[in-house]
Amino acid sequence: MGCNCGCNNSNQQEMLMQIRELRFSVNDLALYLDTHPCDRRAIALHNQYSRELRNLTDEYQRKYGPLTIECPCNKWRWIDLPWPWERS
Repeated sequence: MGCNCGCNNSNQQEMLMQIRELRFSVNDLALYLDTHPCDRRAIALHNQYSRELRNLTDEYQRKYGPLTIECPCNKWRWIDLPWPWERS
């Protein structure tokens, strides 16, 4: 589902894909660490991916608006965006 406003949103879509991939990796590593809590490599990867996810999510939300209602930096910014049916 793309934007109908005529802008090039490939960077936005790419960032969203990276966020999804990092979320998957963080969750998958968390499940692995439930049964292997002493695996130092998995802990290091989990910490690295968590930092990358937090940084990328912050960058995305500064550029394009909140991903969730829990975003403190842009709590009500979504109200200012056009609704899908208002886009031309």
